[in-house]
Amino acid sequence: MLALLGFATIGLFIALVMTNRLSAVAALILIPVVFGLLGGFGFGLGEMMVKGIIQTAPTAVMLVFALLYFLIMYEAGLFEPFINGILKLVGDDPVKIVVGTAVLVMIVGFDGDGATAVLITISSMYPIYRRVGINPLIIALMLGLINPLMNWLPWGGPAARAAISLKVDVADIVGPMIPALIISLVATLIFAYYLGLSERRRLAGLAVASGPELEEHDLLPRERKVITPRNFWFNLLLTVGMMGSLAAGLAPLPALVMVGFAIAVTVNLPNIKEQQERLKPHGATVMMLVTLVLAAGAFTGILDETGMVKAMADSLISVVPESWGPFFGYISALLSMPLLIILSTDAFYFGVLPILGHTGAAHGVAPEVIARAGLIGMPMHSLSPLIAPIYFVASLLRTDVGSLQRFAWPWTIALSFVALIAAALTGAIPFP
Repeated sequence: MLALLGFATIGLFIALVMTNRLSAVAALILIPVVFGLLGGFGFGLGEMMVKGIIQTAPTAVMLVFALLYFLIMYEAGLFEPFINGILKLVGDDPVKIVVGTAVLVMIVGFDGDGATAVLITISSMYPIYRRVGINPLIIALMLGLINPLMNWLPWGGPAARAAISLKVDVADIVGPMIPALIISLVATLIFAYYLGLSERRRLAGLAVASGPELEEHDLLPRERKVITPRNFWFNLLLTVGMMGSLAAGLAPLPALVMVGFAIAVTVNLPNIKEQQERLKPHGATVMMLVTLVLAAGAFTGILDETGMVKAMADSLISVVPESWGPFFGYISALLSMPLLIILSTDAFYFGVLPILGHTGAAHGVAPEVIARAGLIGMPMHSLSPLIAPIYFVASLLRTDVGSLQRFAWPWTIALSFVALIAAALTGAIPFP
């Protein structure tokens, strides 16, 4: 019963959001409440929502202050030399721009911090996409494909969680997966090349179809605002110092970005009135981001506390026939794809993966193999409606989550299967 309620909650939520029948904020709050009431949880739902919100609050704090910090850095011209370098390298060719976006995500996402990769990539590339007229959802797609792969690295959250969960050395998980990681990253570059070609043809057709009477500003979005950098070296050192502190684990990310924002706004906008004027235009984006993140916390709080999450996971695992045991590494990889859509990384790696590990061990499948299999579905997780980053990216790109998901689902599914095939061919998930 609980599993059915859980699947109905997730399914209805995805359907309503992707068809724009209900706003994401309203759906995140109302749908789990309705199904929670149907499940007989009554007034206890309120406490469940609060527990979920409390767990989500640090993420909301981090995203808000990180957003404001990088907005200040952008307006101060910190990324201007970098953007100019990209413009000189890629010009106005959609193929070079999209492939360049993929390479940029690989570089800035190497430290495993997805939020930083999102902010730097969108800040750098969005103006270029607007200028040339390329579909900005491609930026979100590249982030959603590549960031989860970079999280396979030892300092990435999923790999560390899997190692802790199954009590294996993280090197035994990551080492054999490196060849599959390289193959998967090459696949994302191929995807980027294909998308760039598609955009080149689309824009060329638009120009031909529009005819000579089309004005330039109708074909191309407005030009990127050129910013004269100020306090460049200070801002660069502050940003590098903040990222270095994060990598060294000197303080939690929410605390680091709060302090960084306070320093950045004081140095770059010392006048209080100017601070208010510069930050005020971003108020709507910040407010929507916070409401979405906190609503997602309420959503996951109800699913976790009612037991729907565990019931859904158990029901998916129970459908695997006993005779398939020797192939449980591949089964775990396939299960990770839908499970990482409906579960948080903590719920999957600490809740479900141990069950998969014990089941695999009973059939002679080593725990490190199950741990590697658990990484395969991470590209699917990037589009989960239950995580904050998808709303963050949608807000920055001025789009809605439904449009982003419709555009990206085929590519994330394809990449997950590429990763599985690569892991099989390289022996990371051995064939029995």
